[in-house]
Amino acid sequence: MTEQKRRFFEINSTTATFIGADSVIVGNIRGAGHFVVSGEVHGDGDLQGGLHLSSTGSWHGFIRAQHAIIAGKITGGLSVREKLEIGYTAVIHGKVSARTMAIAKGAIVDGEIEVTSGAPVLQFDEKRDG
Repeated sequence: MTEQKRRFFEINSTTATFIGADSVIVGNIRGAGHFVVSGEVHGDGDLQGGLHLSSTGSWHGFIRAQHAIIAGKITGGLSVREKLEIGYTAVIHGKVSARTMAIAKGAIVDGEIEVTSGAPVLQFDEKRDG
């Protein structure tokens, strides 16, 4: 029997930090662990863990993270040290860089794309909701 592929947030057992859909955070965010953002952030992010920006989430600033799944809107840019997945509902204005990257058909990236490993950008059809 083959093991089912899992998103990295489904594998990790630590408790995530949540920013709810009706929340607006103004200021820089820094921390370890996973962050799930469904609301709005105005400021830069320095995240030692992962980021899941949901389809209702928006981030205005530059974000650094270990891993990321992006389904919302980013204005500013994103640097991911490992794996980046950009969903079909994502809209990103700014430079995007990651060691490996997968972009769903329908996603909008308005800026430079850099894959630091030299691997090709993978394109896919989104099978999950944002």
